[in-house]
Order: sequence, then structure tokens, then C-alpha cells
Amino acid sequence: MAENRDLDFLYDPIKEKMKELISHINYSTYIDKLKPVDVDGRFIVLETATESFAKYITGTLAEKMREAIVKANVGLTDFRLKVEGGDGYAYNAPDEEEFSSPSNLDPKFTFESFVVGKNNEFVHAAALSVADDPAGTYNPLFIYGGTGLGKTHLIQAIGNKVAKEKPDLKIIYVTCDQFFNDIIDSMLGHGVDARSKGNRLRQRYRNADVLIIDDIQFIAKKKAVQEEFFHIFNELVSKGKQIVISSDQPPKELTELEERLRTRFSGGLLFDILPPNLETKIAILKRKAFENKCLVPDDVLVFLAQDSGDDIRTLEGRLKKVIFASRLHEKPISVSLAGMALNEAVSDVGKEEVTPENIISAVTSFYRISKEDLLGKSKKREIVIPRQICSYLMLELLSLPLSSVGKVLGRDHTTMMYSRDKVEEMCRVNDKIAKDVDDIKNIILKK
Repeated sequence: MAENRDLDFLYDPIKEKMKELISHINYSTYIDKLKPVDVDGRFIVLETATESFAKYITGTLAEKMREAIVKANVGLTDFRLKVEGGDGYAYNAPDEEEFSSPSNLDPKFTFESFVVGKNNEFVHAAALSVADDPAGTYNPLFIYGGTGLGKTHLIQAIGNKVAKEKPDLKIIYVTCDQFFNDIIDSMLGHGVDARSKGNRLRQRYRNADVLIIDDIQFIAKKKAVQEEFFHIFNELVSKGKQIVISSDQPPKELTELEERLRTRFSGGLLFDILPPNLETKIAILKRKAFENKCLVPDDVLVFLAQDSGDDIRTLEGRLKKVIFASRLHEKPISVSLAGMALNEAVSDVGKEEVTPENIISAVTSFYRISKEDLLGKSKKREIVIPRQICSYLMLELLSLPLSSVGKVLGRDHTTMMYSRDKVEEMCRVNDKIAKDVDDIKNIILKK
């Protein structure tokens, strides 16, 4: 595999740290001859010339190399080693390979992949402390802040770190929607069947060592769900178990929640995530560019970070559009290309520009529902899911402010954000929904 020059912006800082940690003769003989050829998750893939070099590096230098990679602070934590012309890896960090996140946690949400800035350094430190010592200093941990600022990333990072380092602990991560559905399902049925379902639900949640609930604000006005959560909360805390909660508001502002729940939440540690400043936005964009194996010039990063609003997902969406435009038109990424990509819905030569009407038409045709139903207030699942997918596709494919897209669909800012996040989650866990979204997108883009 040939050397990939696009990886130099990641590998150069790593080499500098290796030069500090590894003796001059070993550095000049072995390290200086390594070539970066790929990035695989949190690993940089390096290539060496011979088997004998690979054996020496693996047996003698690997620990110092890993240390240098972490200290370089480029979002990577380890390396994999290939021999030029060979198949497979000569060094493969087996301990990392054996770990897999619980099925309800997204393995990409880790502390290593979280970009720390002045807006979130304190909440990041608190989350890391909880992961290192569940039910220790911060219990319950209550994280709040606006949509798209990294709450889900942080609370899932806690779960992933605990799962990796304390595999005997039982971790439950659920969104508020999932928790609500579990409660409702346990209430269905009659007599013995209903009691059996209820007992299974209580046993599942009350046996958790770490319970993580995302977007707790959505249990507002749901009295039965609040009642069940209150008892689960009390029992877990009394047993010395860790609870982690996220919300878009601090407890005192969740006025639709029962007072006793707000009091319990306020009795723990409260941390807010503030909107990122310009420097943090640029760091986030660099991280996302690296994850997409794409080199984006600094002036383009600054251009994308400016006037992007506070929502990190909107920031990421701007970057995705520019990368897509670069690949579509086979042009290098530049400020002028970025301006074109953000000011126009990206389309191929001879194809229609993507409009809100195109997207609404594609979704209603695909699901065989009327435009009136899509834009209406029906709560039926067969209408709600297409409506959420329509919101998601508009936010992804159109270069319009979120508020403008919301007006087209008759939805407010919070509902649009929720729909986007919901579809992203459904695509991750439901192959059919993911395929539907891709099929509709292809119809819209006329691929």
C-alpha cells in the first residue's frame, strides 16, 4: 500500500512526539522509515519495509509509540502495522480489537473522539470522573445544554469506558423515548401477564449498575412514566448505583416534571455544556475531516466555522456538503468550492436543484401518504416516521437555516432538531429505516 500524503497532518505531530520518546538510533533506523497509509477508527495504520523491522517495532518500540500517539492529541490512540506487500496486520493491538460496546451504545462515542474546548472542559472532566469511578463523587450526574452540543456523545462515552474497563458492571443506556416505550409495553395486557411484564421491567432497570438516560425532558406530562422512574431512581441511588441523565434544560426549568423528580435531579451534580467558540468549532471540524479521511485546508475550516450557529451537527453538516461537492465535481476543497456547496443544493450537471418541494414529494410518494398528512398533526406511526425522515432529509440536503426548514414543515426549532436526531438513531439501529432513507435520498438526487 502506498504512502498516503493526506495523512501527514495527523502523522507529523505523532512523529514529533516519537522523536522525543524514542532513542535517536531507533528513531532514525525504524520510525523515520515508517509510512502512514490509512486510518482505521482510532488507529493509524503504518507500513514498514520488512518482517524483521515489524518484529523489532512490535517487540521493542510499540509501547513508546502508543504513548506518543496519545500525547500528540490528534484524536488517535494506537497504531496498526503492515509489512509492505503483505496481507493483514503485523501488529494489531488485540486488546482493543476484543472490546465491543454494548449493543445500545454507539462505539464511536468515546472520550478520545470528543473535542474538548473552553465550553465543555468542566463537564468533560466530570463525565470522565464518573466513568473512572461510577457512583463515586458525582451521582447523579445531570448534564444539560442545547441540542447538538455533545450531550449524547459524553453520556455514551461514559457507558463505553465503563463497559471496556469494568466489564462486570451492568450498563443500561436508553433514550427517553425507549424508556417511555418500555413502560407503556409493561402496562399492556391483563392480570398475570401485565404483572409479569411489569416485574421484568423493574428487574431490568433496578439491577443496573450504571443507568444512562438521554433527553429526560421528554417524560414531561407523562405521569405514569415519571412515577416509575422516580422509584427506579430512588432504588438505584440507595444501592449506590450510578445514574447519568441528559436534558436540554436544567432541572429547575423542567416545570412539567413533578417537583420531587426535579428535587432528586438537583441533588446531584449539574453541569451545562455551553456553545463552542470559534477555536473549538475549528477543532471539531478537523476531527470530523480526519474521520472522513479528508484533508481540509485551514482557511476552509475557518470559513465553515464562522456564522455556523451553535449546533455542532449543523457544523458537521456544512463540512459534509463541502466534502460531497469536492468528490462529486472532482475538485480540491477550497473556500470557493465551500461557498458554492453551501449556497446551492449540490446537484450534478443537468439535474434539478434540490428544493423542499422535491423532498416532500419524494417522501410522500415513497410512503404513499398525502402531503396534507405529512404536514399535519397526526400521531400515527405510519405518518410520524415519514415526517421525521422528511425533516432529516431537508436539514441534510438543503442549504437553509434550520428555522427556515421548520417553517416549510410547520414545525418549531426543537421539533426539527429532535426529528433529525431521532432519524439518525433509527438509521443506526434499524436497517430498514436506513435503507428507506438512502432510497429516498437517491430518488431526490436522481442517482
